[in-house]
Amino acid sequence: MTAQQQEMIFRGWLDAHTGLMWKVVRGCAAAPPDQEDLFQEVLLQLWSSIPAFRGEAKATTWIYRVAWNTALAWRRGERRRREGHETFIKFSPAPQVQPSHLDAQPEQEIVERLYAAIRQLPKLDASLALMHLDGLSYQEMAEVLGISENYIGVKLNRIRKQLADQLKGASNEL
Repeated sequence: MTAQQQEMIFRGWLDAHTGLMWKVVRGCAAAPPDQEDLFQEVLLQLWSSIPAFRGEAKATTWIYRVAWNTALAWRRGERRRREGHETFIKFSPAPQVQPSHLDAQPEQEIVERLYAAIRQLPKLDASLALMHLDGLSYQEMAEVLGISENYIGVKLNRIRKQLADQLKGASNEL
């Protein structure tokens, strides 16, 4: 594969699937700076994975798998980063409250609560919830996770109920 071909594939995937990558990122990282860092890591891993893509799976399945595996690796390192940040915060001035948080729209608050609830789920459940939000079919989810479509249906029903219980009162639309 030439560098031009790799770049063309990458740009096409980026144009078509940035939203999918952001959903995975937001499902695994709460703070906007962490989301930015994780998104950059996902892009790097996606670029690196292009030569291994043989086209046997749909591009969305491949991209989701790369993004999810990158996010899982990132979360494993989160504890070390958090400890480093806590040490840094001890020596830095108190952060200013950003006006954007005060002006947040109710829908944005609901979305943030949803992603916070998804981050609390076990890894498999979180991945299913994110794929479901992204509109992947049961078959595509099964390909990514290596589990049966029937099991996915059962798990998604349980996940929906669990998230609805956690988010009661957030909105009638959930």
